[in-house]
Amino acid sequence: MQRYVVQRLILLIPVLFVISVLVFSLMHLIPGDPAQVILGFENTDPVQLAAVRRDLGLDRPVYVQYGRWLGRVLSGNLGTSVRTGRPIGTLMGEALPFTLELAVYAIALAVLIAIPVGTLAGTTSSRLADGAMQTLTLLGLSLPAFWVGAMFILLFSVHLRWFPVLTYPGLAEAPLANLRGFFLPALPVLTYPGLAEAPLANLRGFFLPALTLAVPNAAAIARMVRASLVAVRREEYVKVARAKGLSEPVVVRRHMLKNALIPVVTLVGIVAGYLLGGSIVVEQVFAIPGVGRMGLQAIVQRDYPVLQAVVLIVTALFVLVNLLVDLFYVFLDPRIRYA
Repeated sequence: MQRYVVQRLILLIPVLFVISVLVFSLMHLIPGDPAQVILGFENTDPVQLAAVRRDLGLDRPVYVQYGRWLGRVLSGNLGTSVRTGRPIGTLMGEALPFTLELAVYAIALAVLIAIPVGTLAGTTSSRLADGAMQTLTLLGLSLPAFWVGAMFILLFSVHLRWFPVLTYPGLAEAPLANLRGFFLPALPVLTYPGLAEAPLANLRGFFLPALTLAVPNAAAIARMVRASLVAVRREEYVKVARAKGLSEPVVVRRHMLKNALIPVVTLVGIVAGYLLGGSIVVEQVFAIPGVGRMGLQAIVQRDYPVLQAVVLIVTALFVLVNLLVDLFYVFLDPRIRYA
């Protein structure tokens, strides 16, 4: 096991290297000039533009620029935002905890919803229950995240007032949240307190965005659980367990579910990697200052160094999550051995 972990960690080096090359190359293929962004598009003085390009090293060959950038990244320096002038490492340190917590929260909710629903559908003999589950999961997969988030806000925050409306007052920064705050001033407002500072308020504030992300993922995981259980329940060892007189809940819990979860873990790993960078819409709807929202703002503002860092960090985290999924297999199935 330890040998396998070391081998996988060593293999991560060329994978991350290829990722860095692709990220750097794609950023240079995007139209636009960071030097022009710094000067402003109304400033077309070629002398000033050339001076800024020289200061940024953009006048050098691409391979030289990549070497300098990679050296800075390996030393922990992700560069500087061309819009704000702040270190990207500082910006990432502020945004990444929001995205990580949102992803973990959403995965936890998705699993808590999906496993009972999928287990019920995969073990029941009722066509009505199975059909209802299939319909609900298909609906969950079909609904767009921005609509689900907006409906959750209207239902749970505006009408029931169970959760605060998470608003930021800046009109340019979050126009929908700004207008909502002006039209509904009596609603409670929360600004995402830290998990360590106020854990209950933090979990309460993140519940709606996490639930919004959990809905489609819970639907996908539930369908996978159902399909796996349908395949497993015909196996001989399940028939033997029933022949021994074990109750159906014991058969499902001890013999069916554990083996059926192996493909489900693969899907959960993919979903977790997706949530690290694919929660842009939800972060924008709920005005969460996470990595996805930071990447979206970098695209709009043409802040290419920030966008480059966001893509690099998200892809690296995705690779690490899949490594953890591979290692988790051995706990589900002791027959799996890593050479």
